[in-house]
Amino acid sequence: MNVILVGYGRMNRMIEDMLIDQGHKIAGIVDFDFLSSPDEAPERADVVIDFSHADNLTKTLSFCARTHTPAVIGTTNLTDEHRQMLWEAAENAPILYSANYSLGVAVMKRAARMLYEALGEDFDIEIVETHHNKKADAPSGTAKALADAIDPEHTLPRVYGREGATGARKKEIGIHAVRGGTVAGEHRALFLGEDEILEIRHEAASRRIFAAGAVRASAGIIRKKPGLYSMEDILWEE
Repeated sequence: MNVILVGYGRMNRMIEDMLIDQGHKIAGIVDFDFLSSPDEAPERADVVIDFSHADNLTKTLSFCARTHTPAVIGTTNLTDEHRQMLWEAAENAPILYSANYSLGVAVMKRAARMLYEALGEDFDIEIVETHHNKKADAPSGTAKALADAIDPEHTLPRVYGREGATGARKKEIGIHAVRGGTVAGEHRALFLGEDEILEIRHEAASRRIFAAGAVRASAGIIRKKPGLYSMEDILWEE
């Protein structure tokens, strides 16, 4: 693949190393001004990978839509406006967005949905995520994505932490964030019923799993037609 990396933070540096190790080519590592004009691209790319900041998403998606270039977007903390931009860009290019590029998390999301379909009427649902002390947003995008996988129609209210006299628990999804140390990322989905608890858990030992997932996602998205895709769409097409 011929790849453009947008931004050059820790994640993109890992992705760069993996791409080169696998024989792919880096067409350019660019800042955001470049994206204002497709004519300034280093060369034609097979895919754009952007793990930068939500404020830069407009230029990345505009570039991909104009040039019909597939994109792998790993930016978190998106607003409803950002999500609308993803859908609009996907009319002209294949766009893969995920809050977490771990292959294990993609499987966890599917498993959580299956558990809800089987147990949701009788079990309470809580999501707990833990990350390092430098993470800027809470709860994590992955925790929100887990809740969306369980309940995509948002029929259950999301409750972000609890404090005070909250009264008896209602039909809801509780989401809780823990911050400390150097934890790369841990997510737990708990289904709590009468006299029994079922838990599925994923722990990231390092950020390399996200970089590996992004490289695999890039290889998958370049085969797709325009549209908005998830990691699950890549994993279960094979």
